[in-house]
Order: sequence, then structure tokens, then C-alpha cells
Amino acid sequence: QVQLVESGGGLVQPGGSLRLSCAASGAILDYFAIAWFRQASGKEREGGSCISANDGTIYHDYVKGRFTTARDQVKHTVYLQMNSLNPEDTAVYYCAQVRGGDCDRSDFASWGQGTQVTVSS
Repeated sequence: QVQLVESGGGLVQPGGSLRLSCAASGAILDYFAIAWFRQASGKEREGGSCISANDGTIYHDYVKGRFTTARDQVKHTVYLQMNSLNPEDTAVYYCAQVRGGDCDRSDFASWGQGTQVTVSS
């Protein structure tokens, strides 16, 4: 099982930006779709974005135009760039490895431990 490690969370003011990273040992991330989810306190987990093995991306409406996911094949890392953050974006963010290269699957082989993002003044 692939171990995913997220990083980059923290405290940011409204309107600010953060970049989250999702890394795994070796080049395993290069061959699978990677999805980003978040879970706010007291709420259900919700999907945000996904990048396929071919670097195609999809975004849920609430992050379109604000969040961007990209893959660095040299560093074997997937990033989630989050701009124009607002307090409603406060949550624990997770990356997950899809069982396959496409984002149309909802079967996940591995999850990261999560990283806290807090948007507050």
C-alpha cells in the first residue's frame, strides 16, 4: 500500500493562499489519479479536485477558479494551490490515490493523514 504524506497546511488570513503537497515514496504517484478532499469539523467529507495520470484535472464548483492541482513528475508530488481562501475553506485536507489513472473512479487505494487548513483573521 502506498503511503501518502500531505504537508503545507496552516493558518492563513481570508483572501490568502496556501499550497498543499501530497507526496509518496518513489514514482508511484505518476501512474495514478490523485484526488483532494476536505472535511470540516462536524461536516461530511467532500471532494474538491482530481488530477488524472495524464494530468487532466477536474474541480468541484466550490473550488473552480480558486484552487489548482498539478503534478511535479520530477519530485513525484501532487500539489493543491489554494487562492482566495475564505473561512468556509477551513478543514482538514486529504489527498487520496485513485485505483487507476482516471478521475472518474471513486475507489481509493490510499489516503494521506490530512493537513489542517485554517482561514481566519
